[in-house]
Formats: sequence, C-alpha cells, structure tokens
Amino acid sequence: MTLTRRTAIGLGAAATIAAATATPAAAAPAAATPEHTIRHAYRKQTRKAGGTWQALITQPAGTIVEEHADDLVEAYSVNKIAVATAVLDKIDRGLLTRTHRVELTQDIVSPTGDGIIPLDGAYPSSFTLGHVLALLLTVSDDTAVRLCGLVCPAKELNEILVAKGFPNTQVVPVANPNRFYLGKTTPRETHRLLNSLAAGTLLSPTSSAYLLKILRSQAAFTDGIRRDMSSAERSQVATKAGWFNDGRNEAGLVFDAADQPVLTYALFCQGAGDPNDFGGTHPAVVARANLGRTILDTLAPTTAMARVAPGYQPSNGG
Repeated sequence: MTLTRRTAIGLGAAATIAAATATPAAAAPAAATPEHTIRHAYRKQTRKAGGTWQALITQPAGTIVEEHADDLVEAYSVNKIAVATAVLDKIDRGLLTRTHRVELTQDIVSPTGDGIIPLDGAYPSSFTLGHVLALLLTVSDDTAVRLCGLVCPAKELNEILVAKGFPNTQVVPVANPNRFYLGKTTPRETHRLLNSLAAGTLLSPTSSAYLLKILRSQAAFTDGIRRDMSSAERSQVATKAGWFNDGRNEAGLVFDAADQPVLTYALFCQGAGDPNDFGGTHPAVVARANLGRTILDTLAPTTAMARVAPGYQPSNGG
C-alpha cells in the first residue's frame, strides 16, 4: 500500500492525540518497609494461631507492633529473667557471688515442671549460683527457681524489681518466704526490662554480659522465635519463653553483627490451640517461629546482621 504524505500526517496526528489521552500506567507500588513487613507478618501469624495476644515489638527508630501492651498478664517463665535480675542485683551489690553455693535437698526439688535437676535423683547436692542461673534461663529449670528463692526471698525480690522501676513485674509469695509463683508482668515492662539490660542500665556490665550470654546461647529456648534459624542466626537472638495452662509467651532481643540491639519483642498469648500441647506444634509457637524467620530475613538487607559462624563449636568429647 502506497503511503501518501496526507495519510502520514493524519496518522501522526492520531498517534499524538492517542498518546496525550491514554490512561497513564499505574505507578509501581512502593516497596514495603521492614516495619510494614514485620507488622504484617505478626498480624498474619497471630490471626492464624488464634487466641488473645498482647505484644510490643520495636526497633530503636520506633514501634512496629503495639497490642494491649499495658495489659497485666501471667508471665510464666518469662519472669525468670526478672528473677535472675534480682539475684544478679544482689551480686552486683556484693551481697552474693556467682560462686556462692546453695544446698539442694530432696524437698526443694520441684516434682513437676521443666528442667533437668529432677532427672538426676542424686540428693543432697549443691550448686553454685552461676550454675543455678544458667539452668534457670536455658532449660527453664523450675527447681532453679526454688534455689534462687533461698538467696532472694519473694518479698525482697519484688522490692528489688520495684526499685528498678518494674512495679507490675512481680512474683507471687506463698507461705514459705523462699517460695513463690512466677507472677505477672505487662508486655511494656518486660520490653523495657530487656532494653535496659541491653543498654547496661539494669545491672553492672559484668552481670549484663553474663545474663545476655546465657539468653543468646545455643542451649537457650529454640522452639519459638529461633526455631527456623541457623546456629549463627540463633546466636543473634537473646530469648526466654514461658508456658503454663493455655498461655504461650516469649520475649527477647535481636542483635546485629556489632552486638547492638536492633529489635525487641514481648509476645504473650492465651487461648490458642490445645492447652495440653507444650511442644513445637502449638499454633502460638508456630506463629512465633514464622515471625522470627520473617524478622531476620527482613532486617538482613537493612542491618549489618551477622552471617558468620558463632563462637559456638560442638564437642565430641575427649
């Protein structure tokens, strides 16, 4: 077909009009911020798990999730961090030492609950406070709670926590002054306790480093936030979980390669799943595991996260 000059001019004009009146292409959606990604993951996972949640998740720059953060909730074993804090406070003040020995008799051994002390069946025995605190915060040993009570009775423990600014994070005394239930807290107070620990304002530098080393160890809780992580990644997370009846809780800190805290979480849940399932299949635990993976994957591109093997090396005896 022969294209005349008149036809060419007409086609050009039509193209110009079409270009001017065409619907502009939709703008590409803005990339989700790390805060948005983590917030979305929290909402998705907690809704899927069901139950009632109270939570506070922050970065140094601001809050990511805040849900019923001032509700007073059963802390369960998350409050073992508070128990350890009170004992270490007495050590910082020269009233105790980590090498101080406490006597373990049959009547002190918790007949039920978590831990390894009830398994050995060899009493009487003795432990250093350093050993007690390591058991308290890694395998969440319930007999270790009673051993802490021998050197820091319930009344004194609560007074120490109040003096440090935690009036809602309290244990519950019983008739025996050296025994107590682990009591309650709020997500906000637990969150603030963890941040104070990382900032070095809660305890002495030595006690702070000691406590965080335990919470970041490979022996610390791995079923929740840290479950789907490598050993190197797990070493970046200091965490403590707690469970009883239908409650499933966990709180902790995520550190970067320079050992600076880049995220703090306090997660409390009641009424999700089977109350008799205390394992990794519980919906609230699954939710935390999925959230933990999202947190690390989301922070990695924007933060200097460690990607090298930690100091941990397994042993083959010898």
